[in-house]
Order: sequence, then structure tokens, then C-alpha cells
Amino acid sequence: MKNPLSQQILFLKVKNQDPEAYGQFYDLYVKRIYRFIYFKVNSVSDAQDITSEVFLKLWQYLREGKEIKNLNAFIYIVARNLVVDFYRQRRQEALSINADKAPEIIDGRSDILKEQMVDSDLQATIKGMDRLKDEYKEAIILKYFDELSISEIAEILNKSKGAVRVLLHRALKALKDNINE
Repeated sequence: MKNPLSQQILFLKVKNQDPEAYGQFYDLYVKRIYRFIYFKVNSVSDAQDITSEVFLKLWQYLREGKEIKNLNAFIYIVARNLVVDFYRQRRQEALSINADKAPEIIDGRSDILKEQMVDSDLQATIKGMDRLKDEYKEAIILKYFDELSISEIAEILNKSKGAVRVLLHRALKALKDNINE
């Protein structure tokens, strides 16, 4: 949905708890939010669970009548916060595991990437993305995969527009360096 006016109308309907509009919003954003989360948690099942939780939390927030100024940014903020919670919980679980037993790390990413990788440029880009700092990876995903504006990214990351521009510049330079290694 590239038309800003129709997107604004959809956002207003969602904010007014219209279930049909919420379904349209879900269809529009589920792949974006899943991809955003997947690149952070590197597990298909965890990414699916967190994605579901994002949309549940959004619906609960709307049902409580809380104000949302920018629904587009809000959904990414919720996703980002849930990823942080995921890692906090995982760290606590790791601390509670017996010192003799290392936690098993499940990585379903390789299966998905194998299916999606068709040419070597994509492989090099993905490898380069894996080696980026999380902050750089997040900025690139928001700008180039999800096609968000600098203003929206600034709101999601809680940074100024100038800081986001610098972050993107540095992220792209680091990605280019990673690919050329």
C-alpha cells in the first residue's frame, strides 16, 4: 500500500478498533515485522512467536483505548521491545541452567536462507549482514527492506534524523566492507 492517503485511512480504522481494517493491517505488516524480528533472533519458530505477540499486544493496546500517534512506527517499537524481552528471558534461562550443561542453540535460519539464495550476490549480502552490528543491521532492514522514511526510523530508534542518516551511511559502508572481504 504505497498510497499515503489510503494508508492513513487504514490506520484510522485500525485505531478505531475495526476488526476488518485490523486484518488488512495484519496482512500488510506481518511479513515486514516477521523479517525485522527474524534478522534479530535467527530462529524461525522464535520469530513466528514474537511476531504473533506483536500483533496481540497491538490489539490489546488498541482495546485499552491508548493513543497511538504513528501506527507504523509503533508496531516496530513493539517488535523491537519484544525482541529485547526475548533476549532478557533467554539470558535468565541460560543463567539458571546448570554450569555443566550449555544451552542448545537452535538455528533454523540456514534452511530458509538456502531456499532463498539464488545468486552469489545475495549470499554475499546476507553474509555481510550477519557480520554487522545489530544497530547497523536494524537500520538497513528498516530503510531498504521495509522502505521506511528517515523520520519513521528516527522515531523507532529514538534518534534524531541526522543520527539516523549517519547510522545508515556507516551501516552501508560496513556492509560494503564485509561484502568485499
